[in-house]
Amino acid sequence: MTVATDPVPRLTSLSHGGGCGCKIAPGVLSALLARSSLPPMVFPDLLVGTETADDAAVYRINDRQAIVATTDFFMPIVDDPRDFGRIAATNALSDLYAMGAQPLMALAIVGMPINVLPHEVIAKILEGGESVCREAGIPLAGGHSIDSVEPIYGLVGIGIVEIEHLKRNATARAGDVLILGKPLGVGILSAALKKGELDADGYAAMIEATTQLNRPGTELARLPGVHAMTDVTGFGLLGHTLELARGAGLTAHIDAQALRWLPGVRALAERGVVTGASGRNWASYGADVRGLDDDEVLRALLTDPQTSGGLLVACEADAALAVVNVFSLHGFTEVTTVGRLASGLAQVHVG
Repeated sequence: MTVATDPVPRLTSLSHGGGCGCKIAPGVLSALLARSSLPPMVFPDLLVGTETADDAAVYRINDRQAIVATTDFFMPIVDDPRDFGRIAATNALSDLYAMGAQPLMALAIVGMPINVLPHEVIAKILEGGESVCREAGIPLAGGHSIDSVEPIYGLVGIGIVEIEHLKRNATARAGDVLILGKPLGVGILSAALKKGELDADGYAAMIEATTQLNRPGTELARLPGVHAMTDVTGFGLLGHTLELARGAGLTAHIDAQALRWLPGVRALAERGVVTGASGRNWASYGADVRGLDDDEVLRALLTDPQTSGGLLVACEADAALAVVNVFSLHGFTEVTTVGRLASGLAQVHVG
């Protein structure tokens, strides 16, 4: 006699959203943070806090160095548990690289439905995250776990940076060009996966992009002419470009023809395979974007939430070749100049 066993549920079936598409919409987040009635406190050694929605907090420890700290976690974007762990860990460490920091160690953030997922599945998620930390050359030194309704995994990342090489998302200059390290479209591919419409090649391309560590950031921060960096994640290319523009008080111009997409992304968007987060993103910041009123497909593509997306670098035009060369040395093959920054209102213009 055989004993019936319950099938293992798909990881993505247990979450209401996946990857960085789980982020609270930027407009809602700003409103929540603004509701605090506590008076602000001044910490002279806190070099970067919440003031510009930067990628990580930065605290000076001596005249030359600062500690960089970040945390990032989310629900499953894929069903393979090891891939989920790898993507979440890669995404979390990206915030350190975006500040120009060298990672030192990580702590795991784990929330799992213990009575729903087999323990071997949960172990594979943890193994995936640890494998990325090993690739980055850092210890996974501890963490915290809870029994939760939805699967959640991510990291606290701790790094160190020379203060003179610290890069923020608010220090770009007029005349800078914008260089993006990875192709776009992760959110759309993840939506297709959840609908059962993503083929093996599309899945492989998504995993390759989302598990590629943004290591170049540490080296890029030391290049003369590199003024600002961020990584493109849950608010989409438009949202994170707008943060650069707002921080520097500039207008960003995006060249839509120069953008690179993961395989099949444009066709999927044209069929209406998009995430709900793209609509929430547009509702939050669309008033500060020009040139997309009549192009719903391009709007969905540019607001598409990226999980473990590419570094967005603002640099002098004369430094662009050196930036591309650093990316290339680290195995990034889809690097492209996507726009420029100019004087004007804090907006994004797409053309």
